[in-house]
Amino acid sequence: MALEQKLDLKGSQQLIMTPQLREAIGLLQLSNIELSTYLEKEMEQNPFLEKPESDQDESQYENEGSDRSETPEVADNFDEEGFDAGSSMASMGSGGNSKFESSDSDYTERLSEEKDLRSHLTEQIMVMFPDQRDRMLAVMLIDHLDANGYMRDAIKDISKQLQCSEERLDRIATRLKGCDPVGIFAGDLEECLALQLADQELLNKPMTVLLENLPRLADADMAYLRKVCGVEQEQLTAMISALRACDPKPAAKFDHVIVQTAIPDVLMKPLPKHVGGGWKVELNQETLPKVLVNKEYHAVITGQCGDKKDIKYFNDQLNSADWLARALDQRAQTILKVATAIIDQQDAFFLFGVEYLKPLTLRDIAEDIEMHESTVSRVTMNKFIGTPLGLFELKFFFTSGVSSSSGSGDGVSATAIKSKIKALIDNEDPKKILSDDRLAELLQEQGIDIARRTVAKYREALKIPSSPQRRRQKKNALLNK
Repeated sequence: MALEQKLDLKGSQQLIMTPQLREAIGLLQLSNIELSTYLEKEMEQNPFLEKPESDQDESQYENEGSDRSETPEVADNFDEEGFDAGSSMASMGSGGNSKFESSDSDYTERLSEEKDLRSHLTEQIMVMFPDQRDRMLAVMLIDHLDANGYMRDAIKDISKQLQCSEERLDRIATRLKGCDPVGIFAGDLEECLALQLADQELLNKPMTVLLENLPRLADADMAYLRKVCGVEQEQLTAMISALRACDPKPAAKFDHVIVQTAIPDVLMKPLPKHVGGGWKVELNQETLPKVLVNKEYHAVITGQCGDKKDIKYFNDQLNSADWLARALDQRAQTILKVATAIIDQQDAFFLFGVEYLKPLTLRDIAEDIEMHESTVSRVTMNKFIGTPLGLFELKFFFTSGVSSSSGSGDGVSATAIKSKIKALIDNEDPKKILSDDRLAELLQEQGIDIARRTVAKYREALKIPSSPQRRRQKKNALLNK
């Protein structure tokens, strides 16, 4: 067989993930408050960045009506799939600028890692409620908690405000009382303590009577309490000790006990009929971070500098400042574009209430505004929108999911799958612990096309031990009975 050497040239396109692109992508994920913290650090390091003395015209970032032709046209340089590696966004800030060389986590790790009450409850709600509308209502109920973690408003009043049935909201509120920390979403102190005692299997008839007589306990009327509870002093003392071990303020251990501290990044309000109706959508100018680039200072300082290395350093800093200002502008317009598209899709929800919430995916919005799905995902992270119905996180207008094997084309939400996994494990036979492979098989029998590794990922997200660990735990539980 004859051997010969050939030289072939093939053309291909390849995305070059520059440090500046990584930085721009990371900026999308930050809320306005988080971004302000990041910019403070940047201004300390770059002499050409400074805060504006007065806010820009608020009309710069707003959109009226449902016609997205009015939305500013934005080149999707944040889009990993469509980014032009040779664009000005890629070259801006290059040339030895070390501060852009860090990974995405370098600036996000500066932010507080403390989990606030809203985030803690939201994670549980995502698992507890597979239905998107129920999940939305549950999240909205978080805003009706007081600093102690009690419901400060009656369900009847909240149902009118949210335009949903009182029966449905009451059912959701009842389920939320099973959240951690135990006692959260209670109506008052008595119910809060009852939930905690029930969780410890201590809520018997005498304890229930004791809870009904808390004022007498405060007055230390032991004779009366022994009589109404039907117990001797020794048992009453033990009951009081158990009661005092409960937490009367279940929300107090969280740093942000006032859960209404979330600040909207985007604002929307109805436009009057005489101007055509629709919605006015704008970024929250009070929290929208802005920076200015002082080019006059650069001209002065480089004009007085004779060292080429120093001039190169100052030029690099100016390029970095220019890039950051452009990245902030594009971030703002991208957020506005995504938020406007969501509002267009969910118009009936904002007009008529949660019953009209439309199933929506990231792909729907991505195709609508011609951006990549991952870009939309990043934009909706940690961003809140203030609406006539209340405050919402943008990501709650979506359901993520996996495909269904039924052939219908309908996806199954990830939260629904997590709920099914939890239910299967909760009801498993202690002698026949379900492996991840078996869980995947059972879900596939229900028409959900899911891999074992995905089951494992969801199980770990639920903080459920592996099958060998559960087998040991349940075996030890049986031996200790």
